[in-house]
Amino acid sequence: MSITQGLTIEVQEKVNQFKELDQKITHLNSVLALADWDQKVMAPKKGRSLFANSIGTLSTEIFKLSISKEMGELLEALIAEDVYPQLDDVTKATVRERNNFYQQSKSIPSELYNEYIVLTSNANDAWEEARETNNFEVYLPYLERIVEIKKKFTEYYGYEGHPYNALLNEYEPGLTVKKLDPLFAELRKSSIDLLNRINQSSSKPNGEVFEKLYDADIQKEFNKFLLPRIGFDMNAGRLDETVHPFAQSINTGDVRITTRYLEDNVRSAIFGTIHEAGHGIYEQNINPELEGTSICSGTSFGIHESQSRFLENMVGRSEEFWKLFYHDLQNHFPDQLGGLDVNDFYRAVNIVEPSFIRVEADELTYNLHIMLRYEIEKGLISGDIAVKDLPKVWNEKMNEYLGIVPPTDTLGVLQDVHWSFGGLGYFPSYSLGNLYAAQILNTIKKELPDFYGHIERGEFNVIQDWLKEKIHQHGAIYTPDELIKKVTGESLNATYLVNYLEEKYTKVYQL
Repeated sequence: MSITQGLTIEVQEKVNQFKELDQKITHLNSVLALADWDQKVMAPKKGRSLFANSIGTLSTEIFKLSISKEMGELLEALIAEDVYPQLDDVTKATVRERNNFYQQSKSIPSELYNEYIVLTSNANDAWEEARETNNFEVYLPYLERIVEIKKKFTEYYGYEGHPYNALLNEYEPGLTVKKLDPLFAELRKSSIDLLNRINQSSSKPNGEVFEKLYDADIQKEFNKFLLPRIGFDMNAGRLDETVHPFAQSINTGDVRITTRYLEDNVRSAIFGTIHEAGHGIYEQNINPELEGTSICSGTSFGIHESQSRFLENMVGRSEEFWKLFYHDLQNHFPDQLGGLDVNDFYRAVNIVEPSFIRVEADELTYNLHIMLRYEIEKGLISGDIAVKDLPKVWNEKMNEYLGIVPPTDTLGVLQDVHWSFGGLGYFPSYSLGNLYAAQILNTIKKELPDFYGHIERGEFNVIQDWLKEKIHQHGAIYTPDELIKKVTGESLNATYLVNYLEEKYTKVYQL
């Protein structure tokens, strides 16, 4: 990084020391990310629980560096009123992020942190077994302890208002229950109204095409054909298979995404892969000059989800996308798709129907899945909901929000991996991603008037270059609110997603 002009030699030396420490932590986190990916994707089952201790040790050492006396003293010097304004933008953002973590986490005992890391590493295996065997009791003791520790963390973090605010802030800095409740209330009201009108429509798409079997190996071939064409650099990433799809950035030149293949649900792998590609492209397109800093990452989980949901839904479920790629999909699956035209396929892709599984939900009901989880997480952290009661509470809320009740816990409370890694506070990021994405779509269509034409012609470079310039390259230099204002000219609001869903489904269902 460049030398900051106007600083005294003493302060410049502290800047250099801070950057060295930040880089050390970043490099160790890169190794940790690789280990985490390996444990979830490649490691044999018998070795996972043993390796969890190694991950716990490395994570704890990184944590200790992040809240060390040296870090505290350097941050104190660099956030001083007469110093901070003189720092360059990259250093300012790095100091801001490190200071936020330091102030939030410095009081957490390292022993508790180590226990938490080992616990969540082992909880992933327990969750997988519970999900596979439909036995919540296998997972219960792990989840109970995770929730206990997260409650302790909220006290160490400190918060104003609802204790859940402390956890929201981990994933979306500045977000609070007070800000989120009205956004979700508006979105829920409009979604339920639109869902009722869709249910009354006499022009419903035919989804029989997705009731057929699609060979998993051929699905893999199609995904590998698709990824580079939509902008994912296979020379800077890879695609693998896992139980629950995720993206993991090792560095900007090594971004790994995963998916899962279900022969009785071809949509799962196609759209799951496009979704993770959105995450991956974001990480691949961060300015290489930020490599080795803690801001060489997405701005927030909500902004990150905006990129995956934008690519998955607003691009990948568009009519123009399938005008481009449907023939290729037909060539891969001639027996299943040979007699179906592209318009019927497009409408089938966008069927709205309440379903049990969040990751396979349509764009409209998806947000209801998130709101359900949001309400449950608030209850877990406030103490209003006990972990042992989760299966019952889950089913009650599924009936309330979506009008259906899962027949098994595997299709209900056990479907998501997030709580096993301690991700309470994460789920709202998905709907925030939809909200951000719709607001970004409104802007990109103004600045690229032929937006859908670019999709139909396969000119994804035009779209990805726009996203790179406006969002990706900046890493975490800007806060989420700063970035969305910079890109769209206004703070986040629900209007654009409400309008997008109304316009789209009015056409699909001929309302």
